[in-house]
Order: sequence, then structure tokens, then C-alpha cells
Amino acid sequence: MKTLNFKNGDSMHAIGLGTWKANGEELKNAVKTAIKAGYRHIDTAAIYENEEAIGEALNELFAAGELYREDLFITSKLWNDSHKEEQVMPALAESLKRLQLDYLDLYLIHWPIAFKYGVNFPKTPSDYYSPQEVPLAETWRQMEVARETGYTRHIGVSNFSKSKLENLIKNAETVPEMNQVELHPYLQQPELLDYCRDRNIHLTAYSPLGSADRSSRIKAADEPNLLEIETIRDIAKKHNATTAQILISWHTHRGCAVIPKSTSKEHIVANFKAADIKLDDEDMKNIAKLDRNYRFITGKFFEEPEKGYVDIYN
Repeated sequence: MKTLNFKNGDSMHAIGLGTWKANGEELKNAVKTAIKAGYRHIDTAAIYENEEAIGEALNELFAAGELYREDLFITSKLWNDSHKEEQVMPALAESLKRLQLDYLDLYLIHWPIAFKYGVNFPKTPSDYYSPQEVPLAETWRQMEVARETGYTRHIGVSNFSKSKLENLIKNAETVPEMNQVELHPYLQQPELLDYCRDRNIHLTAYSPLGSADRSSRIKAADEPNLLEIETIRDIAKKHNATTAQILISWHTHRGCAVIPKSTSKEHIVANFKAADIKLDDEDMKNIAKLDRNYRFITGKFFEEPEKGYVDIYN
């Protein structure tokens, strides 16, 4: 398994288990299946409302002596309603409580957007704080405090563009260690990838298979199916693999982490085995030609011009 390595010597499996849209006993079983299949990297977030189920699964595995806390790399994320200075550490404490953990391995600012406390999804402009009212620098300083005090070993961001990273770094004592963004052959983001590489910021790809099971309210009517791309199917046939495995393997070959979500034992195991696939230069060049700058997660649902949020990804 390829790993992403951090300055302090910690490492993270390049292939992790994504958990967005999974919950309850189904998720608990998925986490246990994943751990038994070899996964050591689990990704969640406060807004997923599934940290408690993951915590129960992990606690049961620890109690059974099947692995130790230090064997795992657990990521969670700060929701948009807790960006104010006095809210960051309590939000992290709540995530740790639900996960039944003493610390996280990685804590991310989920989106570069601030909501009023208790707002999961805004309905009116009054549900937002503007970037001037709650600057990202204020939030980031508390993320730095979280790492300094040991409640998380690493800190980073999610859904940050190059320009937003540049602005954050200008006002930060430390550079984010991770940026989790949408990445797949139709959205390759080479400029962002190069920028992050130059600054030792790791990238994690979400929605690597297109996230077809997400809510219809944030889906387009004519979305492409990544699993049916002819080039990917040809490469899969060449390597005696599934198209999903090729899509996952491609990220590890770019030096990125990837967090495909599944609750199916068959798919969980197959996704992890994508680590064994060795794509060649021809494969990578052919996939590079597929880029369309196409987003499944457009961020339009968070845009609010009145509060200064016009283009989330710029």
C-alpha cells in the first residue's frame, strides 16, 4: 500500500474508507469489514452524522484486541457552523466524544464558508457569516491550537482552491498539511495538484467514483458515469481489473490519497486491492486526456452573493 508521509514521521494509507452517506449498523459493519480487509485510514465528518457509529465499531474492534488506536489514521472535519474562534475546539471535542477517541490523526476545515451556529444547511443570507465577520485566519489559528494541544496530530482543509490556500497561508503560522477536494479523470485539477506538491500539501480525492448515490437535490440531470468511460474500461480490461479499481489506482499513481465510499463487502475489498494495480505511462497519458473540468459537487448550493460567497472554488 502506498502511503502519504508527514513531516513528523506519521504516514497515512493512500486508500481509505470514505463514509459520507453511510450510517448505523450498515456503516459499523462496513468499518469492521474494511479493517479486516486491511484498511487503516477512515474518513468522516461531523456533518455526516455518523461519527458515533464509527466510534462504536472502532471501540468494539479495540476491545476485541484486533488492533490498537495507533494502527489507524482517522480523519474528521469541522462543520461550517463552528468557524468562530470559541467554537473550533468544542466542535473537535464533540467529534472525539462521538468517535470515542482521545485524538484525531487529521482534522480539516470542511468548507471555506461560515454559517451561524446550529445551521447545517443555510436557507437565508442571515444563516451566514461573511468572510469579514469570521475570517478563515481566525478559524485556522484555532486549528493550529488543536494540533499544538494534541487533540489532532495533523490539520488541513477541504474544498479549498489555489487562491483560497494562498490567502490562508499568508495569514497562517503553519501551512495546511492536507487539502481534500473532488478529484477524478473528469476533474484532474493539475494546477492545484502542482501548487500543493510545491508546498508539501497532500491531496485527498473525494467522490472518486462520481458519488452517484448522493441526494438528487445536489445532482445534475445529465451527469456522466465515470464507471462507463471507454478509456477507463479499456485500461481495466488490460489490467484484468474493474473500472472502479482503475479510477482508485489512478489517484495513488498521482501521489494522492483517495477515499471511495462503500458499504458492500465485495466493493470494500475490491477497492482496497486497487493498491496492487500498476498503471503504466501509457495508461496515465490516456487518462490525462479525459479532463473536462467537470464537477459533481458544484458548491452552488452554498453560494450566497449577499454574504460574499459567489464562487466557492475561486
